[in-house]
Amino acid sequence: MNVAQIKILHIDSNHPLLWEQLEQAGFQNEADFTSSKEEIEAKIGNYQGIVIRSRFKIDQSFIDKATNLQFIARVGAGLESIDCEYAMQRGIYLIAAPEGNANAVGEQAIGMLLSLFNHLKKANNEVKSGQWIREGNRGHELEGKTIGIIGYGNMGKSFAKKLRGFDVTILCYDILANVGDENATQVSLVELQEQADVISLHTPWTPQTDKMINSDFINQFKKPFWFINTARGNSVVTEDLVEALKAGKILGAGLDVLEYEKGSFETLFEGEKPAAFAYLLQADNVLLTPHIAGWTVESHQKLAQTIVNKITSFYSKQPF
Repeated sequence: MNVAQIKILHIDSNHPLLWEQLEQAGFQNEADFTSSKEEIEAKIGNYQGIVIRSRFKIDQSFIDKATNLQFIARVGAGLESIDCEYAMQRGIYLIAAPEGNANAVGEQAIGMLLSLFNHLKKANNEVKSGQWIREGNRGHELEGKTIGIIGYGNMGKSFAKKLRGFDVTILCYDILANVGDENATQVSLVELQEQADVISLHTPWTPQTDKMINSDFINQFKKPFWFINTARGNSVVTEDLVEALKAGKILGAGLDVLEYEKGSFETLFEGEKPAAFAYLLQADNVLLTPHIAGWTVESHQKLAQTIVNKITSFYSKQPF
């Protein structure tokens, strides 16, 4: 089989360069953005590759029907919507693109942090409503603070690099050893909880990180802290976060992700809102964005290019 015989099914729209460059490399592209999962399953056996974002889960049932599948490429940072273990058992190559939006995520985390420190959301709303309150919006400076990063992969490293221009101490915690670098000193979780003024979460969703940020975790911190989450909403117990905000254990939160999100990113505003979510919506010291930390004009292109590069690299190594 040569590259010209590789048929790739695209089930989500992406930057056009992804399609164009794969076509130029000789692959056969086909698109289906509307069929149900069951309808896709009925024909997936005809394809050697599939390119997805978050439309539906690639589970064991899907993989069983994908009898000729050689790779699954997700145009995003994580692979949690894929049964990775089963796919690898079947010899399917898994591709993601965390490098593609790492810079965007790092910049968003910086923006959220500075906005929280300087009450930009609250001050903006007050001025626009005719209130000129200076003392009530006296902010904090990053200088002299200790920033704790949990999860020191592509995203965590990007955030740490952005912080180099500030006079701060940067610590990181990760389940992998020896990931610290010139931008962050790796420490134990206990050390992080003793020293941090800010916590920024940059972990993938795994069984180990699910509901990791809960009351027990928060109460281990020696000092009140600011909290940034541009990672995964399911890693945070929102009710416990809200209680910590009310008690002053968390001074402010910047949340790009929420545990109430659906995998395919439907709106959060249908049906009755949980009480904790309702609190976040009205709190002055909480910033909320709709899972857009990695969603920039530039990352749209970078993600697509990363996927193209990895697909072409994979086939360049195959003994056709």
